[in-house]
Amino acid sequence: MPRRSRLLAPVAATVVVIIAALMFAANFWTDYKWFNAVGFSTVFLTELWTRVLLFAVAALVMAIIVGASIFFAYRARPGVRPMSLEQQGLDRYRQSIDPHRKLFFWIAVGALALLAGAAGGGDWRAYLQFVNAVDFGTADPEFGMDIAFFAFTYPFLRILLGYLYAAVILAFIAAVIVHYLYGGVRLQNDSGQRATPAARVHLSVLLGVFVLLRAGSYWLDRYGLVFSERGYTFGASYTDVNAVSTALVILTVISVICAVLFFANIYFKNTMVPMASLGLLVLSAVLVGVAYPEIVQRFQVGPNEQRLESPYIERNIEFTREAYDIADAEVETYDATTELTPQELSAAADDIPSVRLADPSVVSQTFQQMQQVRGFYQFPDVLDVDRYPDADGNLIDTIVAVRELDGPPEDQDNWLNRHLIYTHGYGMVAAAGNLIDAEGRPVFTEYNIPPRGELSDVVGEYEPRIYYGREGADYVIVEAEQEYDYPLDAEEDTEDVPTLDDAVDASPSPSADEARVPADSEGGESPAAEESPAAEESPAEGEEGGEGSTSQAYNNYAGDGGVQLSSFFDRVLYAIKYQEPNILLNSAISGDSRIIYERDPVERVEKVAPFLTTDSSPYPAVVDGRVQWIVDAYTTSDGYPYANRIDFTDAVTDTFTDGSAQQVGALPGNEVNYIRNSVKATVDAYDGTVTLYAWDEQDPVLQTWMGAFPGIMTSRDEMSEDLLDHVRYPDDLFKVQREIMREYHVTDASSYYGGQDFWSVPTDPTNETETTEPPYRQTIRYPGEEEPNFSLTSTFVPRGRENLAAFMAVNSNPNSDDYGQLRLLELPRSTVIFGPGQVQNAFDADADVREVLLPLEQSNAEVTRGNLLTLPFAEGLLYVEPLYVQAGGGGAASFPLLQQVMVGFGEEVAIGSNLQEALNNLFAEGEAPLEEGDAAPEEDEPAEGGSGEENPNQELTDSLNEAVEAWEDAQESQDEADERLREALEAIEEQLNE
Repeated sequence: MPRRSRLLAPVAATVVVIIAALMFAANFWTDYKWFNAVGFSTVFLTELWTRVLLFAVAALVMAIIVGASIFFAYRARPGVRPMSLEQQGLDRYRQSIDPHRKLFFWIAVGALALLAGAAGGGDWRAYLQFVNAVDFGTADPEFGMDIAFFAFTYPFLRILLGYLYAAVILAFIAAVIVHYLYGGVRLQNDSGQRATPAARVHLSVLLGVFVLLRAGSYWLDRYGLVFSERGYTFGASYTDVNAVSTALVILTVISVICAVLFFANIYFKNTMVPMASLGLLVLSAVLVGVAYPEIVQRFQVGPNEQRLESPYIERNIEFTREAYDIADAEVETYDATTELTPQELSAAADDIPSVRLADPSVVSQTFQQMQQVRGFYQFPDVLDVDRYPDADGNLIDTIVAVRELDGPPEDQDNWLNRHLIYTHGYGMVAAAGNLIDAEGRPVFTEYNIPPRGELSDVVGEYEPRIYYGREGADYVIVEAEQEYDYPLDAEEDTEDVPTLDDAVDASPSPSADEARVPADSEGGESPAAEESPAAEESPAEGEEGGEGSTSQAYNNYAGDGGVQLSSFFDRVLYAIKYQEPNILLNSAISGDSRIIYERDPVERVEKVAPFLTTDSSPYPAVVDGRVQWIVDAYTTSDGYPYANRIDFTDAVTDTFTDGSAQQVGALPGNEVNYIRNSVKATVDAYDGTVTLYAWDEQDPVLQTWMGAFPGIMTSRDEMSEDLLDHVRYPDDLFKVQREIMREYHVTDASSYYGGQDFWSVPTDPTNETETTEPPYRQTIRYPGEEEPNFSLTSTFVPRGRENLAAFMAVNSNPNSDDYGQLRLLELPRSTVIFGPGQVQNAFDADADVREVLLPLEQSNAEVTRGNLLTLPFAEGLLYVEPLYVQAGGGGAASFPLLQQVMVGFGEEVAIGSNLQEALNNLFAEGEAPLEEGDAAPEEDEPAEGGSGEENPNQELTDSLNEAVEAWEDAQESQDEADERLREALEAIEEQLNE
């Protein structure tokens, strides 16, 4: 072989190793710089040194045990090997191995040590929990040990035993191979001796150690019975406690005896002793460990299961309810009313707070069309629901989103634009959840670029730039090129934005029989099908104010976010990390430039707190003059005794989610049986600052992690009032609790065993995919309460049926003393209340509803059913579902308009152009709609202030009109119009004071 060809392979291998080492070094060092920049370097270093420690210990133990076994086997090789065909066949292998035996030894030992070390380093979470364990203060009823033992100590001991098992087994295999190669063990032998005395001793000791470890495993398995799945419920059952536990004690004793016999063979040097020991071990494992418990289960427990398992079912119920924090849920039997008279409706009108009709998953399209401004801005598919004060200081449900940057325009999508020019989104957009304008569009309380609206008036000025969000490039470099900030003509593009002045309470909606069909479906034009200026493609980038170009503002980043590229070496590292030479070649990048990455707020929280499980629904809020992402995070465990385990991802999947809930801190297989919303995290949308607030400081799991990572948590008391106002009960926790509550609302063991009272979460009747109905955020007045509260709500139906079984809500108002209080309204079985699916069927089948919907459907308009809300009302339960209409064939510029509202109460349903009209049609059969809080007027009695034909506010209206005209004239003749405006305002003041 030519010399060049012989050198090619090692040179190529060396190049590959160097490249891999550079990639590893670049990722490692840039990670450290990132953690240092965000102020969480202790997390990086603690995890690093813990991994290194466990790697070293696991590798060293594996190397010592396996290496010592190989060394002893080689030293104990027979000096003279018997002549046989078997040994003659092995001679050529020995001749090949002997000259390089040290190399083979170190390669084998080193490879096994590296594998063991890598596996050991991956168990750093279990180790940190073990050494920093904090007691729960609750003892398990079987062993009397604190739950911390099962959550923190037991898992680590199992891991430790697993490593020792693996090391001893590998040492045994290595010993057999070496003994066989050098004649210590023979498969064929005329004398009947298949192993030399030294080999028998060696292998007996290894087997003795293995059996001794098995004895320890049997003893530890006793504690693992609290996680047994043998019985009717999860946790130790009657058979486990009365048969398996005893069997494990017996097997422990037998294993110790067998281990002693193996060690005794050092003196006996007889094959029969270890063989007899192995036989005894296997036989006892079958008879005592398998057969005996099976006999007890089949012949004693089977015929008497309910009676014998009842105490253990009670344990399961108690510990499951505690583990999922539903033990204190308030359950109330709710004898729901199914019929109301108009007078009762009038009396109950005050009990309806402002119902959130805007569906956050539907109005996203409206946000996109009316507030996108440019095609490269983006809103999420499902918007968030928060609450903000109105001008009077009353908190209202508000649909919120931030205008994020999805990337540069398609025709300008290159590296420079994506990573240096188009770096950030701009502004918060918000709409009142309970208001629409006369066309059915949401009423915006924060809109346009730069942001303005009622929300800005309330919260004051804030930093609108969004450098950290859920969209955009994986990294951007700031303080290099000038960054695109916003289009200067954005106000012109969004002139026709519906605001509070356009709300339906100031501009009456059409009646039910005047339901509008988007006109373009019949050849005309409609607001839903108009070409929205916001949908226009952005023109090519030009100079500000240049002729024929779009005027746009530029900005230079002034924050501290990201990592400063202070040296050429830093740029080299990031060029390697992102495999992008332009980071080195771009001359605008200097020592003052900063690279911003890990921009997703959820990913940032996961990275600085890798022991937490994050909620799948982060949401933005204006807090203390900044846009902050609020991320709920959980401490989880699968080590809570007796508590039923569930798959976290399955539990949180519904219409609004796709099962992609973040699982960085969750356990293998996503199974959990303990969860607490222990941390509220915030991520600053401008500079990326991450703050972890210890929301539940009494949580033992959080305390354990705080011991492992001291100083990374901020006390809950340090939350600003502004931030506290926007804290809410998290979605995923509520979904998990809802999943558990399906069965564990039953607290009686006998009833639980029968299972007749188990519930199901209904499927979403408004969605064709038959996914689970999501919980809804809405402000409700819970029965017995005087004030409405921001809540998260859901419903249950009986298992196998569709009528309503219960209504579940949790107080999501952090300023309330009852924040986080779970409440259940359990409906009596004797009362049939329609469930969500049945109400939806009633809507579809009702003649009056069909009369309204038929023209829309025949016109080829697209009818979208909004969220089907359920809320307590007038000693019953009211269903409210908005209907959106979108022009069929309207193209990308059309968007849904809220045109009708359907309501259901008991078995009756109705439709109207707004909530009051729908309720009136439902209860009063055509009377004039009741306004919220207003009683029905007496028949034939004119309205207060005059006859029915006179307008008592006509003078005020005239004054307002005069003020508007004066303002318009002021644009042309300032002096003259100012005087008219002053006089008009004085007239208005007089009218208001009368």
